[in-house]
Amino acid sequence: MNNKDIKLKNDKFKKSRGGYSRWLLISCEKCKNSMFTYQKDGSGILKRLYFDRIVGLDSKNFGNLICRKCRIVIGTPIIYKKEHRKAYRLFVGAIEKKIINENKIKKFLHIK
Repeated sequence: MNNKDIKLKNDKFKKSRGGYSRWLLISCEKCKNSMFTYQKDGSGILKRLYFDRIVGLDSKNFGNLICRKCRIVIGTPIIYKKEHRKAYRLFVGAIEKKIINENKIKKFLHIK
């Protein structure tokens, strides 16, 4: 993975949510294992994770989202019909999230 892969996406989905984005470090609530980073667009609670906004996870597999450490199911795959996008619907209380900057993403993904 190179530096251009971790730039915030600027597309119609970001614009429809007010044009504001930030990076989140997503962790398992149960075991606190850091799982991946996610581009959150707009304000509001995190209900679903869109595949095209996930960095650091092989999201080509359209199965359940499972913590690699404790094996708990975090979310289930859906097609968000309003936008026709693949996403994970999150279970309430299954994740912790922390706002992080691009430098911390590089450290998390082991990019120089």
